[in-house]
Amino acid sequence: MGCLAGLGWFILLVAVVNIEAQNKPPIKINCKCLGNLLRVDLSRLGGSFLEVSAVINNSSIILTPSVSSQCGFTIKKDHLGNAVISASIQNCFAQNVDDKAFTTKLGLRLQSDNVVDKFYLVEETCYYSSWASREIICKPNYMEVSVKKAAPNDYNLPAYPDADPRKAAEQPMDAGFRIATVVFLTPEERVMQVDEAQRNGYGISSTPTRLVLRSPNPSRETYTEDVAGVPMTVLSTSIIFEKTKLTTQLYAGAACPRAQGGVFFTETSIRWFLPRRIAPLICPKHFRLLEVNMGVNGRKLEASEISARNYSLTLDDLYVIVEIPIGAAGCQIKSHVQDGQYFTSYMNELMLELLWTEDDTNEDTRYKVFLPVETPLQLQPPQVIDATVPKEMMFKALIGPVGFDVMLKNIRSPYEVLSLADCFARGFKVFDNMSPNGCSKVYTVEVPFTDRVVGQMKEMGVTIYTLYLTFGFLVLPKHAPFTATAYLRAKLEDIAPPSISGSCDDKNFYVLVKYGTKGFNFQTIMGKRMLNESLAQQYGIMGNDTHFSLIVPSSAADATVEAVASSSIKSRLDVTLRYPKTNKTIQDFSLACNFVTKLIECFPNGTITAMAITLESVPSLNPRRLTLRDPACGPTYSNDQYAYFVFTANSCGTTRKFLPNMMLYENEISITDELELRKLSQSKEPEFELKVLCYYDINTNQAMGFNSRPRRSEPYADDARGEMQVEMRVALDDSYSAFHRVEDDPITKYLQQPLYFDVELMGSYNPKVSLELAHCWATLEEDKMSLPQWDLIVNGCANSRDPHPVIFHSVLPKGRVHYPSNFKRFEVPMFAFAEDKDNLNRQVFVHCEVVICDVRNPVDVQCSDQDNTMKGQKLAVSDDPGFKSVTSGPIIIMRS
Repeated sequence: MGCLAGLGWFILLVAVVNIEAQNKPPIKINCKCLGNLLRVDLSRLGGSFLEVSAVINNSSIILTPSVSSQCGFTIKKDHLGNAVISASIQNCFAQNVDDKAFTTKLGLRLQSDNVVDKFYLVEETCYYSSWASREIICKPNYMEVSVKKAAPNDYNLPAYPDADPRKAAEQPMDAGFRIATVVFLTPEERVMQVDEAQRNGYGISSTPTRLVLRSPNPSRETYTEDVAGVPMTVLSTSIIFEKTKLTTQLYAGAACPRAQGGVFFTETSIRWFLPRRIAPLICPKHFRLLEVNMGVNGRKLEASEISARNYSLTLDDLYVIVEIPIGAAGCQIKSHVQDGQYFTSYMNELMLELLWTEDDTNEDTRYKVFLPVETPLQLQPPQVIDATVPKEMMFKALIGPVGFDVMLKNIRSPYEVLSLADCFARGFKVFDNMSPNGCSKVYTVEVPFTDRVVGQMKEMGVTIYTLYLTFGFLVLPKHAPFTATAYLRAKLEDIAPPSISGSCDDKNFYVLVKYGTKGFNFQTIMGKRMLNESLAQQYGIMGNDTHFSLIVPSSAADATVEAVASSSIKSRLDVTLRYPKTNKTIQDFSLACNFVTKLIECFPNGTITAMAITLESVPSLNPRRLTLRDPACGPTYSNDQYAYFVFTANSCGTTRKFLPNMMLYENEISITDELELRKLSQSKEPEFELKVLCYYDINTNQAMGFNSRPRRSEPYADDARGEMQVEMRVALDDSYSAFHRVEDDPITKYLQQPLYFDVELMGSYNPKVSLELAHCWATLEEDKMSLPQWDLIVNGCANSRDPHPVIFHSVLPKGRVHYPSNFKRFEVPMFAFAEDKDNLNRQVFVHCEVVICDVRNPVDVQCSDQDNTMKGQKLAVSDDPGFKSVTSGPIIIMRS
C-alpha cells in the first residue's frame, strides 16, 4: 500500500463517504483478470447514474477523471446501461502482497430520479507473477510504466553517465531507499520533488520489487516524437532514490501512440500501423521481438478467432499492422445527425501487446497499448424493406440498420402522429432485433390491414392496400432527430371464408351460415351431430346460392343448458364449420341466450308442476332416475334432457310452513337411488338438486293499477361554486403509466429531456364534467406570483410566442382513467427560458390554473401553430369563474 502512503496529501482533497451497507446486485457484474489489468463489466444499469469509487478501510474515494488517470483507472459507460471499468493491478488503491497478488475493492453507487441510491461492493484479487523487467500500459487517459528494481545493496550514483540511463536499474537497491526526486526529460530536464509530481497528477509508488510511474496522457512533462511516421507521446524520467549519504536512480519511460496515430481508413476497413521498433524505448541497435498479440475491447484474441472475424495481424520491417473490416464483429456503431440526415461512424478499441528483449541489457519489455479508433462519418440513411405477406393481413416493414444509440420515437401517417404507446394500443407491433454482426439493430413494424392508417381500393376482384409512414428516430443521448419514410403496397385476392352468425328470440336460436366466395364446400356440425338432410329439415332449413338459415328450438337435443334460474334457462348452441378433406376447422361459433321458461308452476287447486333439466355441468345425470322427496314419486314424463313432475301439495313428501299472510309448500327433486348416487360421486360431478317452492296467500288477493308517463327532461346540475380537488403530477414518459413519487422530490431533468405533466380532477366520477387548463406558467420560486415567469399555456392554448410550445396529449379510457374529460396531459419539450444561461442548473416550479366546465357546452376555438398541439377550448364558464391553482416542483433543470 505504498501508493496510499504517498498520497496522504491527496486523500485530504477528496470526498470520503462511509460505506454502510451493500446489497445483492440486481445488475450484472463480471470481473476478469487480464494479465496486468483488471476488467469489470457492468450491465443492466438502465438510466442510472454510475459513480465509481475505490474502497479503503470502509471508506471510498470517488474516481474522478483526474484521480482515474493518476491512479490507473479507465471508466466508460454507454447509453444502453453498460459500463466497463479497467484498472491497472498496480493501481493506487490495490492491496499488494509480494508483487504477486493484487486486491482491488470498488464501490459502485447507482443514482436515478425515482429509485433510492444503491451501493454495490466489488472485490477482486488478480494473481500475476510473470513480470517482465519493464511493463508499459498505454491507455487513452494515462501511461504507466512498471520497472523492476535491482537486488538490495548500496550504490553511489554516477554523475549522468553517457551510457544507457536504464543501466542504473541494474544497480542494487534495498528497502532503505526512498523516492526523493523525479527528473523529467522533456527533453530538457525538469526536476520535481515527489509531492510536487503527485500534485501535478503523476502517480508514483515503490513496491518490494518494482517502481511504478503513471502519467496522465498527455501531461505538461510529456512531448511528441515522430516514430517511423507515427506521432507518439513520450514520457522520459529518472527517479532518484536516497538513503543516508547514498543515492541511486532508476530510468522509467513510456511512449504511446497519440489518438488515431498510425490509423488509416478505407471504405471497407481500418488499418493501424504501430512501429515495430519504438525508438524512445529501445536504446540498443539490436533487439528481438518475441511475441505479438492483438485484441479487441481489452480481450486478447486467439489466432483462430482472428481468422474467424476476418481480422489481419501482419509484420514488416517497420510496422506491426492490424487490419479489421468495418462492421465486423466486435465493433460499435456511433450515430450522428447532420441537417436531418443519419450518419454513422464505427468505433473499436484495438489492442496490441508486444514482448521484446534487448541484447545489451538482457531485459525484456512487455508493451501493451489500447487505441480507440473511430471511422469518419458515413451517410447511412436507414433502408426500408417491405416484408409483407398479404395473406397475413399485416404490413411488415424492416427499417435499418441503425446503431444501438438510436430510439424509435414515433410513427407519423398523413393523418396523425402516433407515439409507440399509441401504436401498441392500436394493435401495431414494434420491436427491434440485433443484426448478425452484433454492431447494429433493425426495427420491425407490423401494421394490420384493418387499421385506419391503411388505404384500401377495390380493383377487379382484388383489394389493394397502401401504407405511407414516416418513422421518427432520436439519437441518444442528445435526442437528435431524423426520419425514414416507407411506402408499402400489397394486393390481396378478395376471398371471404364461410361464416356463421346468429340471434335468439324467446323460444328459438336463429342461425345464418354464409358460404363465402368459394361456395358450399364444407360440413356443418350442430352440437355434436353432423347436419344431414333429415336434421336440416327438422330445423326448417332455408337457403340459396349464398347462404342457408336454420331455426333451432331452445329445447333441441343439440342445445346445451348452461344454467337454470327460477323463471329462465340459459342455453347454448354450438355450431362448427369444417373442411371435409382436411378436417380443418373453419369457424367455431357459440350462441348463448336466456329463454323465459316456467320450470315450476303452482295452481290454485294445489296442483304443482316442475321440470328438471339436464345441465352441462352434470353430464352423467339420468333424468329418468330423478324423484321427489318420496322416492315413489318419479317423473310423469322424462327423456335424456329433462324430467317433468306433476303432483299435489299434500303428496310426495311435500311439507307446509306457515308464514305471515301466506303458506309455503316445499319439495325437492334429486337422485335418491343409491346406485346412481355412487356413480355420480365417482365421476366427481356436482350433486343435482332442484328446490320446488310454492307460496299461497292466506288472505284475498288485491290488484293495483297505475299509470306512468315519460320523463320530460334529463336531470342536470346547475352552475354553482364548490370545492374541487385537483392534482398535477410528472410522468416518467409519454405513456403516463408511471409517475415521479413525492419522496423523489426534487425531480432532476436535463434540459433536452421533455417533461410530461398529468392534471387530474380527483374524486370525480362524472363524465359530463370537464377539467380545463386556463393558464400554466413556470417560475423559479415556489410562489406562483414570483418573477420571472414563463408562460406555457395561455387561455387554454399553447403559448404561440414560445419557440418550443407545449404538446397536448390525448387521454384515453385506460387503466385508472375512467372518464378522460377529468384529465389533461401535456408535454413541455424545452422551457422558454433555455436561452437564459444565468438561470440554468436552477430549480423551477410549474403552476396551472384550472376550471371545471360542462362538456355539453364548450365553444371551440383554433390555437395557432397546430402541428403539434390539440384543439384548444374556450372555457364555458361564467364571467366570474372559480379557478383552482396547482403546482408541481421543484424540478431541477440541468445542462447535459
